[in-house]
Amino acid sequence: MRRSRRSRSRRTPPPTPARTPTAGSPVKSSPAATVRRQETLFETEGTLGFDVSLDIFSGPFDVLLSLIAKRRLDITDVALAEVTDEFLAHARARAEMDLSQASEFLLIASTLLALKAARLLPSEQDDDEDLELLEARDLLFAKLLQYKAYKDLAVLITRTLAENSLAVPRDVPLEQEFAALMPEIDLRITPEGLAVLARRALERDTSTPEIRLDHLHAPLVSVDSQVEVLRVRLAGRGAVTFRELCDDAPSAAAVVARFLAVLELLRQRSVDIRQDAALSELEVLWTA
Repeated sequence: MRRSRRSRSRRTPPPTPARTPTAGSPVKSSPAATVRRQETLFETEGTLGFDVSLDIFSGPFDVLLSLIAKRRLDITDVALAEVTDEFLAHARARAEMDLSQASEFLLIASTLLALKAARLLPSEQDDDEDLELLEARDLLFAKLLQYKAYKDLAVLITRTLAENSLAVPRDVPLEQEFAALMPEIDLRITPEGLAVLARRALERDTSTPEIRLDHLHAPLVSVDSQVEVLRVRLAGRGAVTFRELCDDAPSAAAVVARFLAVLELLRQRSVDIRQDAALSELEVLWTA
């Protein structure tokens, strides 16, 4: 008869003597390397809710993992075959198989098995402390702690979702006394006008605008050259407006240069300027 289970109980195992393999060929690869290749273990957020009953421990499987991670239990003293039988019995008792839980247990059990093999099988080195084995052990401990963190987070998320499921959003219309405070919408556009605006928005040019750089490298316009242009255009003519003098100006710089040329001719007393009123047309008269 199976002895009664003791929840979360354990007893310190006796020291285990060194064991040597009795059969099989020598190990060619380091068992620690096998453990190190388990890079994706304990990354699930499920929880393995079943109990185990071993000679050295009886209680939840998660507590067993915690004791191994805290180095309170020696992995070599854990009967993994019995742990597997306990899980299979737990899985058969369920109405249907939970594939995520089964895969989670398979990952954890395979890592425990790899670590136990690394502890039992001999190493190629005869050093008292196998650094590679220690590294593999620390890797497993880190992954066990990571598994516990994910499991605790899953419990927290489940509890939070359960608490928030009791909240019901307020889905009622605006009360009449507050609805009367809102101003009425004054639509001053007809449906046809709205259709025109929509068509314009859809027909808007969406091509990338071209940025011209010609103005950054525009040729300089000298005042002396524009003085000669005005001499030719004013000689033998009467009064000419400044607007007419700038009709053929190729750029704004040319207009500015021609205005400075008019002032230069005025200084030389070659032209006379007349303006009837402020901001009216400026007339230039050749007097030379």
